[in-house]
Amino acid sequence: MSQNRDFDIGRRALLGAGVTLAAGLGLSSLARAATPSGAASDDSAVPSLAGKRIAISTVGTSIYFDSRAFAAQVEEVKRLGGTPITLDAGRNDKAMVTQLQNLVTQKPDAVIHTLGTLSIIDPWFKRIAAAGIPLFTIEVPSQYAINTISADNWSTGLILAKKLVADLRGKGRVLVFNGFYGVPSCGIRYDQLKLVTKFYPQIEFIEPELRDAIPNTVQDARSQVAALLNKYPKGEIDAIWAAWDLPQLGASQALIDAGRTEIKTYGVDGTPEVLDLLKRPDTPVAAVVSQQPALIGRLAVQNVARYLAGEHDLPKETFVETLLTTANNVDDVRRIRGDA
Repeated sequence: MSQNRDFDIGRRALLGAGVTLAAGLGLSSLARAATPSGAASDDSAVPSLAGKRIAISTVGTSIYFDSRAFAAQVEEVKRLGGTPITLDAGRNDKAMVTQLQNLVTQKPDAVIHTLGTLSIIDPWFKRIAAAGIPLFTIEVPSQYAINTISADNWSTGLILAKKLVADLRGKGRVLVFNGFYGVPSCGIRYDQLKLVTKFYPQIEFIEPELRDAIPNTVQDARSQVAALLNKYPKGEIDAIWAAWDLPQLGASQALIDAGRTEIKTYGVDGTPEVLDLLKRPDTPVAAVVSQQPALIGRLAVQNVARYLAGEHDLPKETFVETLLTTANNVDDVRRIRGDA
């Protein structure tokens, strides 16, 4: 009996914490969230990169997070006096492998690589490290990286899951996009969703799960959800969850088109178009956990500069806090990220 009572109290406590989150973070909390862990915050203390060639490799630049992080890295390398070598795989795995392979022969002073499926790119990370080239990564933890900088995806996934549970009041049917579990950040967020909701037996996940696609992510998600709305009338779907927010954007557009905004959507990144939807009075977007890609990009370069200057005691991981974003605080989030 006492075990059941403790279990119930634990569920209520978790739900209560989610309700607090649902109210939207205060400005002081957002300001604290803009400060990363595992990195110095004084830009004036960052060493020069004069005479250094820094390779900035990315899975692509067609998405808000990718493009903002990429541009910030280029700008920061130049600001510190270095020369950026830019490589964009255009979200093509073969092109990404080729660009990483070429870096082994080009021998830049350091490599920063952003995103990708770890099982595909880790063998090439191993070769870069074996060639004596310092490797740094963004949102793709690897044993071969000196430092990985990313959102705290465990906290991000937990916060988003708690918000969903709170909004549903512990009961409802949820559609999930889960097409990129092999991308570490997506896999972690998905696992956190399942970890939280296993304590809520009245939350049901509709099977089969949806598969988000690249390219044409928004339109593909929009089409998938539009088709499912014909299958599931009002009252049979309560929420849609995605590990990133381009599927969330497409799903939200489909819900608006169909007049089904009673269904709420949840995602991660804070793409400007999703933040725009938060301002609509009829929005289906309940929350998005916004990342700070420009800050992440700058800090990655600063970690490289410190390492090349002899600071070899950098943390293995640097976490940049994410920002739970609702209609209540969207303008503050935009200001903190530098979007507005």
